[in-house]
Amino acid sequence: MALTEKLRQLAEAGLTFLYPDVCQLCHNQRATATEGYVCSECWRNVRFVVPPMCDRCGLPFEGEISDRFECANCRELDLSFSTARSAVAAKGMVLDIIHRWKYGRALWFEPFLANLLIREAAPALAEGVWQGIVPVPLHPGKQAEREFNQADHLARHLSVATQIPLRDGWLRRINPTLTQTRLTRAERAKNMAGAFAAAVDPAEIRGKRLIVVDDVLTTGATTSACAAVLRACGAEEVCVWTVARGLLD
Repeated sequence: MALTEKLRQLAEAGLTFLYPDVCQLCHNQRATATEGYVCSECWRNVRFVVPPMCDRCGLPFEGEISDRFECANCRELDLSFSTARSAVAAKGMVLDIIHRWKYGRALWFEPFLANLLIREAAPALAEGVWQGIVPVPLHPGKQAEREFNQADHLARHLSVATQIPLRDGWLRRINPTLTQTRLTRAERAKNMAGAFAAAVDPAEIRGKRLIVVDDVLTTGATTSACAAVLRACGAEEVCVWTVARGLLD
């Protein structure tokens, strides 16, 4: 059994003992492990991404927009994916959960986040034919520090739900890049340049329609860098799905 799975089970068992079926956000309502310990009341704080949105990157906009359009971010960046979509907005409760999951090892929140992704991505992906789900890889040093790759975990859940094969060994991260959080749009793109490489024979990738999965998309620099490598290896199309969409200023 993988170390991360053991950690998840231990954390879940510990919570069940200390906080049996209690929401780990409000600590008032009932919530089970399969719900990621998020109750129905807290669920109401989730903001799903709905149209109108940028046709390319899925950035949501307020107001009445009926025509297809691309946002300023997409017009300024040379993005390598065909489209990017996210389940929910990365704000408030959801953003807090993601941070606690990634950096605080609050692994009991994983079912909640995975369910958000599956709820929105699975029906959309069922409309096309896809040959693989590719998680954004972490640099080995970062993965050793964090002890798990959040993109890989999400990709595994989505693969099981959709029956689209998981291609977790197709990309590797070759540069220990800076954290993107405090970088500008241009700095993010520069930071990701040359960060990834193919880890398999390009012949395995050639002609495939692939989905790159990550936890959060903001400018799209990271997922676009992954898509660029896959496209250079001959992938026919690369789209992106993430749990959450960072809202640009």
